Amino acid sequence: MSSGRPHADLATRALGWRRACRAAVCDVVEPWAHGTVLRATDVPTYYEYNVVSVERDPQMSVDELVAFADEALAGLSHRSIDFEPLPAAEALRAGFEALGWRTSRLLWMHHEAAPPPGPDIAVETVPYEEVHPLRVAWQLADGFVESESYIAEARRVAEARGVQVLGVRAAGQAIAFAQIEHVGDGAEITQVYVDPRYRGDGRGTALTRAAIVAAGGARDLWICADDEGRPKELYARLGFRPAVTTMEFLRLPPS
Repeated sequence: MSSGRPHADLATRALGWRRACRAAVCDVVEPWAHGTVLRATDVPTYYEYNVVSVERDPQMSVDELVAFADEALAGLSHRSIDFEPLPAAEALRAGFEALGWRTSRLLWMHHEAAPPPGPDIAVETVPYEEVHPLRVAWQLADGFVESESYIAEARRVAEARGVQVLGVRAAGQAIAFAQIEHVGDGAEITQVYVDPRYRGDGRGTALTRAAIVAAGGARDLWICADDEGRPKELYARLGFRPAVTTMEFLRLPPS
């Protein structure tokens, strides 16, 4: 493993991966002065693909950015602004939070080293719908309430990206899962979740290791972690290297 400091070329590749994923799903891709406005009209409640992408420092105030997002994402119930230039985003973070927006620092990591030996836990491929209760539990824990439309949209997006789901079962029921998605010759481990009642015995590690193996044919394998959370430490131990940190600003739909 390296020192953990991102390399400029790796950061460029990570941002390129994110843009390729959006281009594969979005049917509206329009440049604006400081980036791109993206919309996926068949999945309008999917925040990641209905977003104002800021790719260069806009030197705009919070109010100016909110007004632009209101115009660019008119007709949608949410507002999402994604910043690639982190220093510009950090300068605006407190202002967005004061308006009630959720802010997230996201660390994109690239797999570069074989993981060390791990716990001997059975991991198997499972049907997408089998882990639906776990997805709902995860979203609820994170403060989201999934609508039926969002559930259907999320599945359409995942299937368009060649989704593969791995699971760990107990008493015949899935208690943990990992999800891998593909675009072109790249892949991303998009979800890793363990039922809180079954944490602490290495199931998350076993799932991530199995996902790495399952995506072994990909040119690049990515994973995204909360830069202010603990999972990034696990991913580092499993051979992932920091590539770039971005920030998302999200205004949720009214309850």
